[in-house]
Amino acid sequence: MSEETKAKLKDILEWIYCIIIAVALALLIRYYVGTPTIVKQQSMKPTFMPNDRLVLNRIYRTAKTIPSRGEIITFEAPNMSVLLTEGAEIKSPIAEYDDTSSKGWFFKFKHNVLEIGKISYIKRVIGLPGEHIEIKNGKVYINGNELKEEYLSNTVKTESMGGAYTDLIVPENTVFVMGDNRSGSSDSRVFGCIPYDKIEGKVVLRFWPLNKFQKVETAKY
Repeated sequence: MSEETKAKLKDILEWIYCIIIAVALALLIRYYVGTPTIVKQQSMKPTFMPNDRLVLNRIYRTAKTIPSRGEIITFEAPNMSVLLTEGAEIKSPIAEYDDTSSKGWFFKFKHNVLEIGKISYIKRVIGLPGEHIEIKNGKVYINGNELKEEYLSNTVKTESMGGAYTDLIVPENTVFVMGDNRSGSSDSRVFGCIPYDKIEGKVVLRFWPLNKFQKVETAKY
């Protein structure tokens, strides 16, 4: 092999090495720090509209930060998007997920890091562990007190949506979530509370459309 060929081969290998490092760093940042995402459904109207571009803070997940009421989060979609009263476990109102503990590292890498084939939902945190959530008379009550939701218009009413989970105690290490579009959201009313380890990130910024560019604040109550 000539010296010229060796030099070219060395350059190619260096480029391949640099590309591998760059891809690895990008994946690490995407999984552990933050990533852009696109709103695909209408469950958070009017706060977010379909095709809005958002930034997720994933340090929130990496540092195992406990969610706060009023935060907007994304999480892995449960197995069952709608669970009616006859199929619900009221004493353990936790959303159902497949057990992936026995699956290999490649599946976990593809599912959790590359997120190939993974479906995510975006909702607002409403109820925290140990709280008594009631949905009645078109409103949300927490431990008997009405939740004042200023981000909803006065005409919006919160109904059961045919779901089972409208009067429950939020289990430990889970949150009760709902979309701001209360009449068009599949959420904890129908599939139960979301475990902390299924939360993917907190929405911190909307960067598109440009005329709606803004930091996303946690709702005040």
